[in-house]
Amino acid sequence: MKFGVIVFPGSNCDHDAYHVVSKHVGQPVDFIWHKETDLSGFDALIVPGGFSYGDYLRAGALAQFSPVMTAVKDFAAQGKFVFGICNGFQILCEAGLLPGALIRNQNLHFICRHVTLKVENDNTPYTSELEAGEILTIPIAHAEGNYVCDDETFQQLEENNQIVFRYCDETGEITDESNPNGARSNIAGISNLERNVLGMMPHPERACEELLGSNDGQNIFRSLTNAIAKNDL
Repeated sequence: MKFGVIVFPGSNCDHDAYHVVSKHVGQPVDFIWHKETDLSGFDALIVPGGFSYGDYLRAGALAQFSPVMTAVKDFAAQGKFVFGICNGFQILCEAGLLPGALIRNQNLHFICRHVTLKVENDNTPYTSELEAGEILTIPIAHAEGNYVCDDETFQQLEENNQIVFRYCDETGEITDESNPNGARSNIAGISNLERNVLGMMPHPERACEELLGSNDGQNIFRSLTNAIAKNDL
């Protein structure tokens, strides 16, 4: 089993992801420079948060053209696991691996704080160690986390149970007040139809140690590790 963490110019959460996989999950992991195209040695990829290419055009819009992303699309098409976090979620949407787009937060401000998430779908490789309805405390740090999509796409997301996480209040209620960025239907994370690609705006890699305020992110990475192990059987 081997994880890869993709590094773009401007990535700043790559070492966080590496630390979690190597120290908390206890699995081999390597950094992958954005110009690499051979991903044959990996079982799962993490597209980390940060400001790829400085977000000068639009978050994730330039990173989608990096050589590695053609390989990532092939990797995902093989049923292997691709996990995009924050800027990684933006990149996956820009690259067409996930539907919809991420735009400026409704209040036009950068937001950095802990939020509460509700697990909407525990039947994915990323949530098998969680329970539907479970409430997680995970930090966010973004200026463009406002998830948008057209009505047809939204209907498909709901019908196919592709909405994996929603922002909620501490009791699990989905409210406007608990939505930090204006995302449609409080969406915080979605999967592709096949469930092997996940994108989420909150940072579970920053919620794996109590010292940082929460360890609720650990079971997301443990779920993924279990899914890889099952694939290898």
